[in-house]
Amino acid sequence: MPDTILIVDDDPVQRRLLDAMVRKLGYAPVLAEGGEEALEAVNGARPAEPRAVVMDLMMPGMDGIDVMRRMRQAGVDVPVIVQTAKGGVETAVAAMRAGAFDFVVKPVSPERLGKAIHNALKVEALEGTVRRKRRREKGFSFSDIVTGSPTMERVTRLARKAAASDIPILIEGESGVGKELIARAIRGESARRTKPFVTVNCGAIPENLVESILFGHEKGSFTGATEKHTGKFIEANTGTLFLDEIGDLPADVQVKLLRAVQEGEVDPVGARGTVKVDIRLISASNQNLLERVKEGRFREDLFYRLNVFPIMMPPLRERKEDIPLLVQHFIARFADAVPGAHVSGITAEALDMLSAYDWPGNIRQLENAVFRGLVLSEGEMLTVAEFPQIRAQVDGIDEALLAPPEQEAAHESAAGGGGEAPLLRQPPHPALLRVFGEDGHIRTLEATEREMIRLAIEHYDGQMSEVARRLGIGRSTLYRKLKEMGIDPAEERGRSD
Repeated sequence: MPDTILIVDDDPVQRRLLDAMVRKLGYAPVLAEGGEEALEAVNGARPAEPRAVVMDLMMPGMDGIDVMRRMRQAGVDVPVIVQTAKGGVETAVAAMRAGAFDFVVKPVSPERLGKAIHNALKVEALEGTVRRKRRREKGFSFSDIVTGSPTMERVTRLARKAAASDIPILIEGESGVGKELIARAIRGESARRTKPFVTVNCGAIPENLVESILFGHEKGSFTGATEKHTGKFIEANTGTLFLDEIGDLPADVQVKLLRAVQEGEVDPVGARGTVKVDIRLISASNQNLLERVKEGRFREDLFYRLNVFPIMMPPLRERKEDIPLLVQHFIARFADAVPGAHVSGITAEALDMLSAYDWPGNIRQLENAVFRGLVLSEGEMLTVAEFPQIRAQVDGIDEALLAPPEQEAAHESAAGGGGEAPLLRQPPHPALLRVFGEDGHIRTLEATEREMIRLAIEHYDGQMSEVARRLGIGRSTLYRKLKEMGIDPAEERGRSD
């Protein structure tokens, strides 16, 4: 996904010229006619926030100096390249004092503008790393969530509103979509940001220990209770409690949870009295809790207590525009964790393949795939070869059929010898590829294509790389067609033997 560059100029001719120039440089331009539009764009009012700004200094109404001052007041750190027809020293100094990153004189050459944008993005990336590190030291927030998807931006806008109060929140979504990250971001931008954040995976607790772990127990209250345990609710007092997979709670514990939510107090196992707690409760589930209510597996009164502010997290297959951002984020994050890895990016072909996959395990699965790719990689870029399982599923074939290049080369060498074309069967008679059907009409392209592929498999003795090469298509395309047509290469070879 190309970086977005905001172009601000009141002259429509200049905007068109810069638009064409920026596109040719490989970036994605966004246009603004003046200062007000520019401020809206850099403050996130548009879907794609710019990575850099190219702005005319002299504009009617709000000029470039005013725009940069307002950006600085709002805490916006996007680098600005100013341009003007007046190239005097005083003008340049005024622009730099206002916060400009670079200064160019009209008419700017593509080379000069390209260099300025490249340097601005490089510095912005380094400063962004420093800012993210500082934010991590302060706590996780919505700024740390990697997304450019309109769907996820709606989720974060909703979650920001929830962060401003102590309202109970229920986050629903498939496993691996990042429900806990949203919960942490809500806590990170709430009034309880400096207070405890306690997480509990309700689905991972043995049923006989759920009540004790959530609400605590007294020493000797049951067999094995050799000491007092405070419980997660009391641990989270004054802070935030995140209950993940809450739909897995046993029915008897749901009753006690309802009381804790309603009354703000818990009853530890074996205790003589209740304990008051002050918590912000965020719940999450990978199941449809309303359906579980209808099935009688989850208390209706508890559901409505938890579902005061619902947030639905979209699966990764519904926000595929985030895949390039997430892949690059994981590459940067794991770069130091994988010894000997020198990966700095991913090839377009590999990224297209990852974007074609549906990711049933969502972001967690993508994260694991990128980490594995870094371990396997021997170059500076991740390629299709580093994602064999994903490739096999995208192409719709068994992974075992994806022979490593050296095995494939050995097979072709054995068949044809010395890198020459493999030994061919006697070419079939041209009439074998029928043009007309039994009804006397021209056969469909699909039927003709299916027969052509079968003939090619037979003719080249099932050597799929050669079949794909002779048909003029890629191996992944060939395997996809085989799956769509229900053709098994092994069966085709068997018919010819």
